[in-house]
Amino acid sequence: MINAVLDHIKSRETESLARMKAFLRIPSISTDPDRKEDVRKAAHWVLELFNGCGIQAELVETPGHPAVLADTGPAKGDGPTILVYGHYDVQPVGERSLWRTEPFDPTEVDGAIFARGSADDKGQVITHMLAAEAWKKAAGGLPIRVKFLIEGEEEIGSPNLRTVIESRKDALKCDYVVLSDTSKLNWDIPAITYGTKGLIYKQIDITGPKQDLHSGAFGGTVTNPGNALARIIASMHDSKNRVAIPGFYDTVRALPDAERKALAALPYSEADYLKMVGSPSLHGEDGYTTNERRWVRPTVDVNGVFGGFMAEGQSTIIPKQVGAKVSMRLVPDQDPETLGRLFDEHVQRVAPPGVNVKVRTLASAGPYVCPLDLPGLVAAKAAIQDGYGKPPVLMREGGTLPILPMFKKLLGAESIMIGFSVPDCNLHGPNEFFHIDDFYKGIRTCAWLVHHLAKPR
Repeated sequence: MINAVLDHIKSRETESLARMKAFLRIPSISTDPDRKEDVRKAAHWVLELFNGCGIQAELVETPGHPAVLADTGPAKGDGPTILVYGHYDVQPVGERSLWRTEPFDPTEVDGAIFARGSADDKGQVITHMLAAEAWKKAAGGLPIRVKFLIEGEEEIGSPNLRTVIESRKDALKCDYVVLSDTSKLNWDIPAITYGTKGLIYKQIDITGPKQDLHSGAFGGTVTNPGNALARIIASMHDSKNRVAIPGFYDTVRALPDAERKALAALPYSEADYLKMVGSPSLHGEDGYTTNERRWVRPTVDVNGVFGGFMAEGQSTIIPKQVGAKVSMRLVPDQDPETLGRLFDEHVQRVAPPGVNVKVRTLASAGPYVCPLDLPGLVAAKAAIQDGYGKPPVLMREGGTLPILPMFKKLLGAESIMIGFSVPDCNLHGPNEFFHIDDFYKGIRTCAWLVHHLAKPR
C-alpha cells in the first residue's frame, strides 16, 4: 500500500504546493484582534481540507480562536494511535520594510517558499494532513488511527488548549503525540528532536524619584534606577559565565555520558555556526560545548531593557522608572515555580537601597525530554530514512513548547518531534521561508511514519 500512497503524493506535488500557498495567503495572526476573522478563515480552511478527503473533523470553539479536531477513525490493525498536533495561527509580520517579498503572498525564491507561517507552522503541519489524505485516496484508509489537533492560539501561548484537551480527553486519547514544529539539524541533515527547555519569563520594574530629574542638579544624591538595573543585570552571571543566582543549578539533572558523547558526535562547525548567528565570537558557560549550552544547560538572558531617554538628541536625566524583561531557559528537574522564586529573591537581594523593585512573571513552562527507548522513535527514524534517504540525528532544542508537558500530564502520551524546516528559516522574523524540497520530503516522511508505526515490532 505504501507504494501506491507514495505514487499519489508524487503525482500531486504541484497541487500540494498550490494548496500550501493558499493556506499561507490567509493572514491568521492570532495576536491581532483585527485579524480575528482571518484566523477563523484559516480554521475553516483546515476543516474543509479534512472533510474534503473523508476525514471526520470539527471546530471546537473556545473563548478565543477555535481548534480543529479530526480523526481518521478506527484502523483494522492493532498499531498505535497517534495525535498530530500543529497550529494554523502565525506571528505578526513585524517591520514590513525588512521583507524581500509580501508576507502573505507566498513567493518562490531559490527553491524556497517565502511567507509568514511557511515554516511555523502551516507549511510543516500540512505535510501530515496531505499524507493522511494520500493514504485515504490511494489506499482507501490508514493502517493506524491518526487524530489531529490543530489550534489557532499557539503564538499567544495556547491559553485555551488545556480546556480543549480536558473537555475532549477521550476523543484525543493516543499512544504518541507527533508534531512538526521544530527543525532539522542543518540544511542537509534531518533530525528528531527529543527534548526542549522550560521557560520562565520575568519583568523587572524599578522606580526611583517621583519624576525624571536633572542629572547635573541631582546626580550623586539619589539612586539612579538605570544604575540599579545595570547592577542587577550584572549580578546574574559570574566571571565564568555561570548563572550566579544562588540555588540555580541545584536540581539540574546530570547529562549521561552516553548522551554527551552522542551530542559531541553531531556534525558541527564553529565557523558555520557563527555565520548563521552573525556574532563575532562564541560565548557561554565554561566547560560546555556550544550544543550543550544551547540544548542541555540552563540559561538566563536579558531580552529587553526599557526606560529613560531613548530618543535622538540629548536629555541628561535620572529616569524615574526603568525595567527589563528576562528569560530563563530550564532543563529537566528544574521546577519553574522554584526557579522563579529564586530569581525574585536574588533581584531583591542585590538591588541597592533608594529604589523600589517589583518582579512579575509573564510566562512559565516546564522542560520536556522524550525517553530515548520509546518504540515510536524507532518508527520515526525509519520514516525519515525512507522519506529523506538518509538517517536522522537525535537532538534537543533550546526553545520551549509548553504543550509537551501538558500532553504528558493530561493524555499520558510522549511526544515525537520531527522537523522539516532549517534552523535559520527566520521564523518569527522577516523573510520566513520553507524549502520546497523539504515540503515534499516532509509529506513522504509523514506517509512513511504511518506505514512504519503499523508494522509489528
